[in-house]
Amino acid sequence: MSMNPLLSTNELEVVEFLLDEREEDGTTYTGHYAINVAKVLEIIRLPQVTAMPGTHDPAVMGSFNLRGKVLPLINLATWLGKEMAVTKNDKVLVTEFSGVKAAFLVSSVMSIHRLDWERIEPPNKYVQTFSRDSITGILRIGERVLFILDMEKILASLDHSLDMSRMEPEPAKAEMPEQVRLLLADDSSSLRKIVKSFLEKSGYQVTTASNGREAWEYLNNLAQAQSGQEGGKEDLSEIVDLVISDIEMPEMDGHALTTKIRENPALHKLPVVLFSSLITDALRAKGIKVGADRQVSKPDLAGLDKIVKEIMEERLHK
Repeated sequence: MSMNPLLSTNELEVVEFLLDEREEDGTTYTGHYAINVAKVLEIIRLPQVTAMPGTHDPAVMGSFNLRGKVLPLINLATWLGKEMAVTKNDKVLVTEFSGVKAAFLVSSVMSIHRLDWERIEPPNKYVQTFSRDSITGILRIGERVLFILDMEKILASLDHSLDMSRMEPEPAKAEMPEQVRLLLADDSSSLRKIVKSFLEKSGYQVTTASNGREAWEYLNNLAQAQSGQEGGKEDLSEIVDLVISDIEMPEMDGHALTTKIRENPALHKLPVVLFSSLITDALRAKGIKVGADRQVSKPDLAGLDKIVKEIMEERLHK
């Protein structure tokens, strides 16, 4: 299964899957969840699992061999603090994102839905608090409510090499003449804080937005305010130097945000860097098509820092 190359800007496809969760009274509750199709390589039956030696997170069931590749199997329900009713009919989502392949145990897979990012609602604080900040979006289909999980956070909690909170910026070799002002758009509240902190330690001034629409409204309001001033300039180079955007975001994704920036006369020169766990060949081509200056795969914060410096130095020399 792979991403549909015909998807237009701000569209996505999600796989709806179920988790049958045992309640304390012995009954079973079925939770509906979704994951971006672009992250799913294939869906298989529950394989023979080999336990891993040593201590590890209880959500890691073990590993299995898939055509010569040993993959960890993660019980999503356990990670979410729930007990899953495991059966031989359970399914496994084999995924790849952030440059890592991993597998997640689920109860069953329903169907694939093609929709616009505008239909994805950002979670409120109540939902975030009771989900360990693990939900990045909510989708309503008929009477069903689907939760889109922060798969990057889940995987990073199990693999410390993917944990951006542990990464520190390298000392700057040369200071920029002025502080660089960045706009960071990311729907994950935890990752947004981590990336913001990292960039601030690198010497940047960072403003954040929780999704593409919020980032666009911020930029558009700045553009309108500046154009209304006497002697206003054609661009916002004195207010925002560069935009860093995730791709997957509720209401407006990073590709749609980039498109709007390129189409706006006051913003079209503004550099845009896409920073996402989904920099596949197809999505890289899409990023180039909509006009992104550079694209970096999460969790490469050092690479992001390097690219921001390169773009700012190029603009300085021009």
